[in-house]
Amino acid sequence: MLDFEKLLNKSQLEAVLQTDGPVLVLSAAGSGKTRVITYRIANLIQKGIHPYNILAVTFTNKAAREMKERIFKIIGSNANGILISTFHSMCAQFLRDEAENIGLNKNFSICDSQDQKNIVKQCLNKLNLDDKKFIPNVISSLIGRAKDDMISASEYRSNAEKRGEFFFITVGEIYEIYQKTLEESQNLDFGDLQFKVVEMLENNPKILAKFQERFKYIMVDEFQDTNYCQYLMIKLLSGKYKNICVVGDDDQSIYSWRGANVENILNFENDFANTKSIKLEQNYRSTKNILKAADKLVKNNIERKNKTIWTENEVGEEIVYIQTQSEKYEAEFIAKEIQKLANEGYSLNEIAIFYRTNAQSRIFEEVFRNLGVPYILVGSIKFYDRKEIKDVLSYLKVIINPNDTINLKRIINLPARGISDKSIDLVESLQKDGDSFFDILTNIVMGAYTEEKVPNRLVKSIQKFHSMIIELMKNANKMTLREIINTVLEKTGYMQSLYEDNTIYKDSRIENVMELVSAAGDFEETFGDVSLEGFLEHTVLINDIDKLNNETQKVTLMTLHLAKGLEFPIVFLTGMEEGLFPNSKVDYDKNELEEERRLCFVGITRAMKKLYCLAAMQRKIYGMTKMHLPSRFLKEAGILDDIIDKQNNYINPYAKFDDYINKYDKQNNNNHYRYYEKGEKFNENKVFKKGERVKHPSFGIGTILDFYGRDDNKTVYIKFYNGIEKRLILKYAKLEKYISYLE
Repeated sequence: MLDFEKLLNKSQLEAVLQTDGPVLVLSAAGSGKTRVITYRIANLIQKGIHPYNILAVTFTNKAAREMKERIFKIIGSNANGILISTFHSMCAQFLRDEAENIGLNKNFSICDSQDQKNIVKQCLNKLNLDDKKFIPNVISSLIGRAKDDMISASEYRSNAEKRGEFFFITVGEIYEIYQKTLEESQNLDFGDLQFKVVEMLENNPKILAKFQERFKYIMVDEFQDTNYCQYLMIKLLSGKYKNICVVGDDDQSIYSWRGANVENILNFENDFANTKSIKLEQNYRSTKNILKAADKLVKNNIERKNKTIWTENEVGEEIVYIQTQSEKYEAEFIAKEIQKLANEGYSLNEIAIFYRTNAQSRIFEEVFRNLGVPYILVGSIKFYDRKEIKDVLSYLKVIINPNDTINLKRIINLPARGISDKSIDLVESLQKDGDSFFDILTNIVMGAYTEEKVPNRLVKSIQKFHSMIIELMKNANKMTLREIINTVLEKTGYMQSLYEDNTIYKDSRIENVMELVSAAGDFEETFGDVSLEGFLEHTVLINDIDKLNNETQKVTLMTLHLAKGLEFPIVFLTGMEEGLFPNSKVDYDKNELEEERRLCFVGITRAMKKLYCLAAMQRKIYGMTKMHLPSRFLKEAGILDDIIDKQNNYINPYAKFDDYINKYDKQNNNNHYRYYEKGEKFNENKVFKKGERVKHPSFGIGTILDFYGRDDNKTVYIKFYNGIEKRLILKYAKLEKYISYLE
């Protein structure tokens, strides 16, 4: 028997022992929420609840895997039967189990995000729409959000027509064709997986009753990240027994752009009667100095549950704030600091660099390559999104679902076998209602059409392809996953086409395909699942964070959105500038500002021991160079408290920095990264230029944007770092050149 009182703190114990009825666990960053969930499950088992009646849902495969490992470590084989899964994997399983009862093909394929965009492009072509006005990425996102909100294609279009919004009426038309394309190909996208489960539960009382009877105890991790569809699903599943425990932190709700609704956690107590609310506020991850800044920052938000994050950990080092001249110096400073930290005994895998946008990674990659700093970039082209991998996966999808027209069209002439795009159009023209693309191929092979309709040359090419697919379908169930993939590579001629490739990508493509074979073997060993359907589902639903290897001796580069759920001893939080972080949208959207602040809170609370916050005076991003003030979040977090110039009310970014750099120089016997202010002596006819930085006795430091007039009336237009813009007569302005640079 487990003695929970010895294993948990007071708040954790309360959450673990409260097993019945609705429970809201507000879990601050680093407060042990996974520990609470796993021990709560252990307590349920210890109380005699059958594992089959327990459901735990989270958002990433990595989180689900860690949860399973912890539970099995605690209670061993008694954990067999518990369903611990991500939302998407759980929904895919539910739909396959109930496919026959809801008119769905059990062997449906799952479209990944790239497939979804490609289908949108096809829809745009059918409607003769310009993809510059109707950008596929945007349309795909709008359709996804509609499904998150449980809005069907017809409802979406109808709503837009009522509002008289032409753009969204057209999006509704695209959505309708998009959905029809998926249905005809027996494909589901990510949104469908959840949408159709909610539809199934709402429209089939017997199925709902079956699931409610099975899952008598439900736990949801990261509840602040749920969308409306997921919320409805959980409410339906827990509707009978109402033993629903949700764990999350409203201060870490950062995914509204992909449908997450922070109101789900904020309003939970109102929606579920007699809810028991418990706060986990003690942090076990970070130092006191790091948490003090995080707590001070996030309390500037209004839409949040009141809680205070605290720790018994050491005070720790002060947070280091550094403002560099440009993004290049930002990256170079970090590279040098990493080398210094490595010399002090830190491992590279203990260091992470976070940034607001993917575009910021380029300069770090360039500088790190030049200076020999090993790194791993999380969020680059995913392995399963690479062309050669998607090609092979398309063959596998067709083998289990020949009616998957989307993937069938992709591989019918890959490698080239004489079936051109015009040939594909011809086959499509022969389709009638109810016929799939593969049905028409079968009819052609059976001689259903005259040579006038289908030329003999094309018939022969289709016969060869068709017989190959049929043979692969017959033999697939007799082989392991590795054998299936190797057979596909050989029989289709795809591997031979890679060897004959004369481009510079030849070797890497061959290596990637062989890695896919290894991945299939690993899947069999790890999950004990030898089904092709299971492997294909895994490849679609896995993401970059799931594959992050903490043992790799490389510095981690990633966006702040990908960082949630992770922790590192050392964190560099970069690009801390107004207009970048927070982004420019916050000037007219209060909700956007609060989410940006939560994102900063997430970044700060990933750090365990050391936190560096960096900003650049000027930054070139998306091809434009702009001057920036340091982020307001630095002041809100108290990081810039002691470097505010009270008289001129502008931020002097160097006060703290000089102390740090002096110490740094003495330790490293160099001054390569030393900032300093240089007062130059000029003659009376000081010459100033556009773009030059100057210092005014009252307004502080600024940049010259333009000049007007001449002689004694010459006026200078300056934008100061405090946000003030002034036109001053140059003769009386008392300006000094302001130079601050790396020596």
